[in-house]
Amino acid sequence: MTAEVEVRAMRAAIAASERVRGTTSPNPPVGCVILDARGEVAGVGATSPPGGPHAEVNALREAGARAEGGTAVVTLEPCAHTGRTPPCADALQAAGVARVVHAASDPNPSASGGAEVLRSAGVDVHSGLLADEVAKGPLRAWLHFVHTGRPHVTWKYAATLDGRSAAADGTSKWISSAQSRAEVHRVRAAMDAIIAGTGTILADDAQLTARDPDGNLLDRQPLRVVIGDREIPPGARVLDDAAETLRLPGGDPAAALAELAGRGVVDVLLEGGPTLAGAFWEAGLVDRVLAYVAPALLGAGPAALGSAGVGSISQAWRLRIEETTMSGPDVRISAVPQD
Repeated sequence: MTAEVEVRAMRAAIAASERVRGTTSPNPPVGCVILDARGEVAGVGATSPPGGPHAEVNALREAGARAEGGTAVVTLEPCAHTGRTPPCADALQAAGVARVVHAASDPNPSASGGAEVLRSAGVDVHSGLLADEVAKGPLRAWLHFVHTGRPHVTWKYAATLDGRSAAADGTSKWISSAQSRAEVHRVRAAMDAIIAGTGTILADDAQLTARDPDGNLLDRQPLRVVIGDREIPPGARVLDDAAETLRLPGGDPAAALAELAGRGVVDVLLEGGPTLAGAFWEAGLVDRVLAYVAPALLGAGPAALGSAGVGSISQAWRLRIEETTMSGPDVRISAVPQD
């Protein structure tokens, strides 16, 4: 079997994992492709919601007898422990898989060891294929959660070229393009939770839901999290029955994330205004920035980011840009804090 075949299979496994992102927490969104002995795709699977089969088991079910003598290409090292489901390493061995190729090793000590179990059983195991692509993609938040014990936070904002998130009169609809707004709703649908402050809720009557371009609710909705002590009127859209809403009093980002971690929330989208965003930055709790920069100038109005604990240029938060691309007429920037 050629390396190109396994690379294509891993990319298919990554795509499968992306399709279930946001539905598996606190388990990782894993994708798996089973290649038969001739190198042809026999089965594709992804992690089911908690309590359901893992990606390998779903792929093996689709592959059936064609899995024997074949190769399992999976985004994460197969698990070796019994939790709500039996070990995936055992399932692969029982199916007669001859080779396992995985991207990332499992950092969770309670589940790792599957590669060694398979090797001991005579299975050819290879690790590291497209590992960086997987770690920056579907497994980014889960790997962060395992290493740190807290949810991964992506701060999403839209601003003009001069850094304004709204005009002087407070209006902000719409700074970004229709293409960018549609993309953001797809991003929302893949998250476990969306965080905003009471100021944003009161100013914009924000609903914090994932919707299609026609305004219809998407099938999956993240948990809506509202941080702050101000009263929200009973008719506010964030309190409707479109999705669950969690109120967290106070304004401590660390306490909020600790509460969410206890609920199994792994991947968070921060959509609050400049004050809440500044508080998360000052606490060092932003892990990624997703910025939509519109080709417009306002000259006045609130900045996208408020006080972030920076008093001089030497204290500036320095970022490493991962990707820049166009989103309609806007520029989308993905960046992470420098180590």
